[in-house]
Amino acid sequence: MSDVAIQVARRVLLPVALLLSVMVGLGLLVTRVLAKSWPFTVEDTVNRELAADRTGGWNDVSLVFSTLASTQLIVVVTVLVALVLRLVLHRWREPLFLCAAVSAQALVFLLTTIVIDRNRPAVEHMDVSPPTSSFPSGHTSAATALYVGIAVLLALRAKSTPAKVAWWSLLILVPVGVAVTRMYRGMHHPSDVVASFINGGTCVAIMARAVLDRSLRWGRAKLPSIGRPGSDVAEAPAPAGG
Repeated sequence: MSDVAIQVARRVLLPVALLLSVMVGLGLLVTRVLAKSWPFTVEDTVNRELAADRTGGWNDVSLVFSTLASTQLIVVVTVLVALVLRLVLHRWREPLFLCAAVSAQALVFLLTTIVIDRNRPAVEHMDVSPPTSSFPSGHTSAATALYVGIAVLLALRAKSTPAKVAWWSLLILVPVGVAVTRMYRGMHHPSDVVASFINGGTCVAIMARAVLDRSLRWGRAKLPSIGRPGSDVAEAPAPAGG
């Protein structure tokens, strides 16, 4: 196995696999081990109160945020932003980071929902989705990976602290808004969206460490060639004859 493949396995595949095990473990705790313990016992009350407070105006607002995290739009925005990054920066590091973060969260989300069959809240559902795919929230997880990932890239290029704060404040509102509206629309329990923040945020952190950290080297480090022109180590002079 090549050095790069080993490093990909160590820096990307292993952390993502560990995250998947954590997500499945959380799902089992929420749906089985601690299902009858506080605070999970009050989730049904929260769901009913959110459904009871629905209005025409908030329904429209919730639809906007929910659409921002739909699968189709997440894919389109990810591809478009990756293309813009490639064209503007003339390198693959940033586009690869964003695509990898979004893809990793999607994989963890999909595999987790296969293991954890949690029913959606017992209220009217405003969207059409599989009834036993409540944990975690795919919309919230995808929004966290994409929009927090974009915030990371913009903050890294920002030249002032106020600019960094502005990008973070603006873009972090999207996944937060998505989480609230997914609960408002009766599609997820509070613990579903909390778990999704963990999934999306961890995938961003994993890929930022693996792809954006310039202190990490991929492949075998090249050793200097002794005695060759340009070598960092000069060849020792031959001893004088006699």
